[in-house]
This record gives sequence, structure tokens and C-alpha cells, in this order.
Amino acid sequence: MTVHDATRRLFLRHAGALGSLLGATAAPLALNLLAAGSAAAQAAADYKALVCVFLFGGNDAYNMVLATDDASWSNYARVRTQAPDSIALLAPGTAPNPTAAAASPARLGGVLALNPLNAQGRSLALHPTMGALQALFNSDRRLAILPNIGPLVMPTTKAQYGQGAHPKPQNLFSHNDQQNTWQALGPEGATRGWGGRMGDALAAMNAMPVFTAISASGNAVWLAGESVQQYQVGTGGAIRMGADGNGRVFGSADVGAALQRIVTATRGGHVFERDIAALGRRAIDAETALRSALKAPSDPLFGTAPVTGGYNPNNDPKLQYDNPLSGAKAFNPLAQQLQMVARMIDAAGAAGIGARRQVFFVGIGGFDTHDNQNRNHADLMARLAQGLAYFDATLGAMGARGKVTTFTASDFGRTFTSNGDGTDHGWGAHHFVLGGAVRGGDLYGAFPVLGAKNANNNNFDASPNQIGNGALLPETSVDQLGATLGRWFGVSDGQLLDIFPNLANFSRRDLGFMA
Repeated sequence: MTVHDATRRLFLRHAGALGSLLGATAAPLALNLLAAGSAAAQAAADYKALVCVFLFGGNDAYNMVLATDDASWSNYARVRTQAPDSIALLAPGTAPNPTAAAASPARLGGVLALNPLNAQGRSLALHPTMGALQALFNSDRRLAILPNIGPLVMPTTKAQYGQGAHPKPQNLFSHNDQQNTWQALGPEGATRGWGGRMGDALAAMNAMPVFTAISASGNAVWLAGESVQQYQVGTGGAIRMGADGNGRVFGSADVGAALQRIVTATRGGHVFERDIAALGRRAIDAETALRSALKAPSDPLFGTAPVTGGYNPNNDPKLQYDNPLSGAKAFNPLAQQLQMVARMIDAAGAAGIGARRQVFFVGIGGFDTHDNQNRNHADLMARLAQGLAYFDATLGAMGARGKVTTFTASDFGRTFTSNGDGTDHGWGAHHFVLGGAVRGGDLYGAFPVLGAKNANNNNFDASPNQIGNGALLPETSVDQLGATLGRWFGVSDGQLLDIFPNLANFSRRDLGFMA
């Protein structure tokens, strides 16, 4: 199937759906709009991809990106030094104590200083286990920081937050609802994600639209569009339906062929039966195309070939990180997911796949750090830093850094206050954007003011950015982040206003972090 044929089929499907919605008299208008969008897409011969790295559970961004100027650090240290287990990290330049408890602040040493191009009158640092990201920010300038971002309906001040009539996202502080709101701009039950809807807008650029929205981390509503359906891959590659790599079942090619006929055929006209058959055909066709297009994970671009025996990702040095709990190298599942994404990006130009616009989703869990935060969060930060650095290096070897933009997302941030040895659910948080097209080494958005807790331990009166228990009131919205990424990706301003319904409430619709 050629790119032209695939585009024509997707165009006709969209045109039919839009025509039925608008009515017969509006059909010519629908066709003209879709034709213009399809022609514009085909005129662009470049490749671009967006990669969402989701931190499931709600990341404590207060201990990921830290303000170290005197006033901020003083309040930070007082609020987070609390019995029985202080979660306050140590100041820049503090030497690690190798005899202290594993992953304790003393064992880790001081936070890692950052040198932003515009420091906003502050001094900033990263978690001590994130040295790889310190270099990407300070030296390579491919990493940007978005401070205090989260879901918003419209700009919201602290006074407005306390007003019941002021529009706010639904079901704040709820894991399921806020994971869904980050990914689909609505609480649990919303079924169309903004990554998938960007895919809808640009899928006509792909020879096989099935490879537009791809998850290496299970089902993700962020990838679900109106027409585009997410395609899930395992960390080892395409997921086969029944047959082995040679199309055999029980060693028989005939049985394998019979299985494919059964799962892709219908014996009647029932809608459900037709959908099941179409799903089977889609899975088989996609796996067949990927089977020959994907390079092996041991290929020098992505991994390390074993000296003897078969490839084992657990033993691949490229997929290992420095575990702060054991002090030894350990396998990083996040890096393996990103390895799969890199292999898919490499395969995008293969004959038969021909993808020009793709959105990817990977995820890492464990961020709901209500307790035992020092150990758990240090390990998570080390995994995240190594995974992102591995992905950046791999894209560099592929010559694809400028074509791929990666960003982090999470349910929410966490409270500034400690509950004894952890933190509770918050709202805003700091996030990273990484890529060769990113204007890195800087902050995009105002870094929040960190207040001191009052006698009730929960008000932070002096900070315009902190609400109960010091949770951050977001200053930048997910809509603004998505629109900035979408404009670079090739989505039109009109389409962005449709994809991001709250964007019209914000005067600044491009945060400026993309070149």
C-alpha cells in the first residue's frame, strides 16, 4: 500500500464522518477543509515524534528541581526536616557520606547546581542522582525545565482557588482522575487523549496510520484519538497473534495460515463481528510489517551485543543505572521501553511503514511516595535520569535528536510538607522537555515562591503559589504545554484550539521552549 493510497483512504474516512455530522449541504465544505489539510501534510517530508514519559503516582517535584537561593532553601529545609525521617536534601557542594544509610540525604550528598540562561534571580539544582540530566541542562542545552505546571481550566490565583465559583479541574488530588486529566484533559471517563488527537490531525502523513500512536507501556488514553487507535508493542517488539515469527502454529505454516483466516474473516454482517475481524487483521498486518523493519535490540545503535549466548536486556550496560540503594549497576525498565521507542523511530522510514508523524508513550510507576520517600524517590530519580540520558544518546547516534521531543508528565506534584517520611497528593509540579529542537538550559515559566508553614502547618501565607500543605497552585497549564509541542509537531492553530478546549482562556499559547 503506497502513502498515496493510505492517505486517500484516511481522507475518505474522515470526509465521510465529517460529512455525516455536518449534513449534505455542508459536505463540500468538509471535503475542501480535509483536502487542504491532507495536501499540507503531504507537502512536508520531514519526520517528527513526540514521546510522553509518564511518572505514575505523582512525582515529588520539590525534590527533583530545587530552589537553592537563601530564602527558598531556608524555608525548604525547615519544612522538610521533620521526624521521624527528614526528607530534606542537602545543600549544593555537600560531600556524600559513604557510611550513611543507603539513599539517605547524607549518603547522596548535595543537590546538583544548575546554570539556567535566565535564572529569574534564583539559584537552582537537581536531585543528587540526576547528574546525567545536569549535563544535558548545563552543557548540552537540550533539556528545558517547565516549573509549576499542571491542569488548569483558566489562570487561577490563590484567592480565586478559594472561590467555589471559579472553574477548576474536576476531582483534584485523585490519582485516576488526574492521570486522565493530564492525558485527556478531563477526569476518569474521558476517552480521547491530546496525543491521539494530534495523531488524528497528521495521520495522513503516514503510509500505515496504525503506526501513528504507539505505547510501550500498556494502554494509555493519551494516545487515543477520534480516528487514530493506539498500537501497543512489547519491549521485545511487535506482539504476535498466535503464530510464531515464521507464521507457524504447532510448527505448521498451514495451521498458522488457517488461524489468520479465522481471526480475520466474518460469517455474518454483525457490527461487533466485523470490528473483531478488522482488529485481528490490523494486528496481523502491523506485526508483519514491523517484523522485517525493526532492528534487533542488540544492534549497536540501541544496545550491546553479547559476547556469547542470546541477548539479555538485564545484562545490557546501556540499559543499566547506578542504583542508589545497592550501590551497584541495575537493570532499568524505563530505558528498555525507550529502547523500543528508538527502534520504532528507526523503523519509521522502512518500506511499507513510511511514518512521518508519531506519538509514543512510556511509563514508570512508584511515585506515590507517602512513606519511605528517601529510598524510593532517590531510586526513581536515578532511573528517570539514566533513561532520558540513554534515549538522548541513542537518538544522537541515530542522527535523530532534532526530530524527537520528549517530555515528562505525572498525576500531580506533591505537598511541600512532610508527613513524617513522605509526602501527600498535591497539584502543580516541575517537568522536563528534552530534544535537539528544544531551547534547553533554561526555565519556561516562573519558578514558584516557597513559603514557610504557619502555626497550623498548612497555609503558607507568604507564597502566592502554594495552597494547603504547600501544594503548588499551577501557573502554567497542560494545554499550554501541549499547544507548544503541537505547533512544533505541525498541528495548525485552529486544530490546537479544538484539541485543547481550555487554550482559549490563556493569552500565552506558545511557551517558547521549541526552536
